Amino acid sequence: MAAKEIPVYLFVGMLESGKTKFIQETMEDPQFDSGDKTLLLICEEGEEEYDPQKFGFSGVDVVTLEDKSELNPQNLQRLATETGCGRVVLEYNGMWLLNDLAEALPENWLIYQCLATADGTTLQTYASDNAMRALLLDKLKLSELLVVNRAEQVNGDEGRQLIHKLVRQASRRCDIAYEFADGSVAYDDIPDPLPFDIEAPVVEVPEEFFGIWYMDCMDDPKKYDGKTVKFLAQVCQTNRAGKNGFVPGRFAMTCCVQDIQFVGFPCKYDGYKALKQRDWIVVTAKINVKFHPIYKGQTPDGAGPVLTALAITPGEKPAEDVVTFS
Repeated sequence: MAAKEIPVYLFVGMLESGKTKFIQETMEDPQFDSGDKTLLLICEEGEEEYDPQKFGFSGVDVVTLEDKSELNPQNLQRLATETGCGRVVLEYNGMWLLNDLAEALPENWLIYQCLATADGTTLQTYASDNAMRALLLDKLKLSELLVVNRAEQVNGDEGRQLIHKLVRQASRRCDIAYEFADGSVAYDDIPDPLPFDIEAPVVEVPEEFFGIWYMDCMDDPKKYDGKTVKFLAQVCQTNRAGKNGFVPGRFAMTCCVQDIQFVGFPCKYDGYKALKQRDWIVVTAKINVKFHPIYKGQTPDGAGPVLTALAITPGEKPAEDVVTFS
């Protein structure tokens, strides 16, 4: 018998970004009571501490992981068994990568929601530092919402444009909320038009906008389910593509040269063996959204865009072979 699925409410952000306050307020809300026992798992201790007496419901166990070595499937499963929890609220360490978390979660722990926080007094400084920027982007890639605390510090066109661009480099589905000292909240309303026609019979992706298409397709795959797409890509021959498949994609840069990585989608193609590694090709393919092992740890349910090639022809290397996500 398969183990009962345990939803994980994941809170991410850098140290002193307001995660504890956000979680405390969430736990004080009686409407957050699901009737299940809750494991509040803390991976980072800041200056602010939790006050369980103010929680809006009972049945909460608070556990702190003192070291990253404790973040592993066996230990987390032990905690779930000992507490009898039906759900987990997880405050994640800002210096740890989300891929580490994906590998650490027991198979029946599923990320149900991911929320991020940031401090308006430090966000711009972090965004200008390559190492910190990479950590920020890592935290935003699964987030549904970024809450910017102390938003007075970024309450202007320049500040909001910077934050909007930063978030869009990681995700096109993450909303942005600005919270001010008086308790008021404003939401980001900067538009994000797509540079290609999503309603065309064949969605043709301009070569320079592959990164934007890739991000939009990963963020909202159902939008592309059943559609036909045409794009320029490089060949990646990998066992991770699955039987009779390869990965057409591009090298993309998130924030700096050091973090350039290859991104693409698994593609079924009977003639894949004839394709040479790193060759440039033009792919016309149908997209279907379904489970694929390559998406484990990237999406909550392991499902994502899987291509079926309709036509593949030789392509030419573009003037700019590395794309960006904005």
